[in-house]
Amino acid sequence: MSPHSGARTPDAAVPSSAPAHRDEVVPDVHRDDVAPDVHRDDVAPDVHRDDVAPDVHRDDVVPRVPVPRVPIQRVPTQRGPAQGGAPDATSRRPYVPVWVKFLLAVAFTGAWVGASVWVSAAWVDELVPVVGPVLTWVVVVLVAYLPGGIVAFMAASLVLDRQPALSVANPVTGVTVIVAARDEERGIAGTLINLARTDYAGEVRVILADNGSTDGTVRVARETAETLGLDLLVVRESRPGKSNALNTALAYVRTPYVVTVDADTLLHREALRRLVSRLESAPQDTVAVAGTVLVRNSRANLLTRMQEWDYYLGIAAVKRMQGLYQATLVAQGAFSVYLTDEVRRIGGWPDAIGEDIVVTWRLMEEGRRVYFEPTAVAFTDAPEQVRHFMRQRARWARGMFEGLRAVPPWRQRRVLTRFIAGIDLLIPLLDIGYALIWLPGLVLFALGFPWIVSVWTLVVLPVTLLVYGGLRRFQSRYVFGPLDLRVRRNRFGYLAFLLGYQVLCSTASLAGYAQHLAGTRRRWK
Repeated sequence: MSPHSGARTPDAAVPSSAPAHRDEVVPDVHRDDVAPDVHRDDVAPDVHRDDVAPDVHRDDVVPRVPVPRVPIQRVPTQRGPAQGGAPDATSRRPYVPVWVKFLLAVAFTGAWVGASVWVSAAWVDELVPVVGPVLTWVVVVLVAYLPGGIVAFMAASLVLDRQPALSVANPVTGVTVIVAARDEERGIAGTLINLARTDYAGEVRVILADNGSTDGTVRVARETAETLGLDLLVVRESRPGKSNALNTALAYVRTPYVVTVDADTLLHREALRRLVSRLESAPQDTVAVAGTVLVRNSRANLLTRMQEWDYYLGIAAVKRMQGLYQATLVAQGAFSVYLTDEVRRIGGWPDAIGEDIVVTWRLMEEGRRVYFEPTAVAFTDAPEQVRHFMRQRARWARGMFEGLRAVPPWRQRRVLTRFIAGIDLLIPLLDIGYALIWLPGLVLFALGFPWIVSVWTLVVLPVTLLVYGGLRRFQSRYVFGPLDLRVRRNRFGYLAFLLGYQVLCSTASLAGYAQHLAGTRRRWK
């Protein structure tokens, strides 16, 4: 399980509303409410805005200046019973404070690591004569104790996780959805179609932030919006960089909440409502909520099949653990909601390759909280070529380093946020241990030298299967169940995910760390 993996589904049913020429990468659909054909009569007759706003420069956006802490004001909204979703705290279960769950998870982790040290004594004794005492402890810590401790903490946290009920059933607060796009002619129509089909009861405005597209992205978007009667505003930003496009659009946001959606991402019909419901059901100092992003083109090839499991299990598990402690480290740009005033308070999205990572850490810096809503589901296209995948994961690794540099964990005011953010300091060590020690150990084992990898390593497999089995049951019952979606079979992809996927991830991450340290040129795509 990759602790820094970032979100997708195992052959899950996904909305298929992209244009016909994209149907080769859209899986089968099992819901009638996400049919690809949408007519004007099916959508509320919002006012169409095909005017194009003039270029806005960064100086027009509120700069990041120190601002004293002030209470966050929420718009009054309709409250009602929760509607489906993850298991919640009910009268049948006694309430357990988050800090108590944290202490229990830490205690379990300590016990797990202690047992690992005791069990590994014989291994240490065998390895010392081969590589010496110092290198022995480096190997054992990076290969066994550190990854075991992190997985133990996450597993304990997931067992203790009980998502609070959605006290706000049907929010009506105005929302602006920003879709940043560059040369997305093929996918933008599907994104807008799914936005138009949302069941959100409040005002929904859409801003297309065009970042210098050279194809027909704007034309297709305007034609689609006109057909749907969608409230669309197009703004142009010629300076390259997603943060520039987002900040240009931010200057036009007039609603209390702003949602970011990638141009190749399709929202489930209930996703926007569930995302905002979580925000308005959370404590008053909550400033953002990250949605669930899953893979929709898993049938393309083996690589996308593996990513499907990563998004569905690995990334979702990490976000659930972080969300339990109200410290989700990435309110990802693919699908998240933010308080508009809070984003402006910190100066908008930073000029960073991981702009969503840095903006999330800055939002939490003053003690604010960021939640995760498992049932607010969106579907995106995963990279289909290895080089594109490696480039994406390298960007994610660089983005994590940018977040650590911009807001080090010790600057986080909340203790729980400080701890969860501090785990990211250990992630590079995990990648080093896996790529530079574990993999060579496999080669030595194959050659008859079981110094690093031995038969004891096989114990890891059933433990991994047990953890992922529990995660799959949760996702199927509490995420896909309420949304009336089904999980399709993808056994070969699952096996490849377990045995070989981390090789790609750790290798790409090491490349990203090196690129960050060397200061190489950043790329959006």
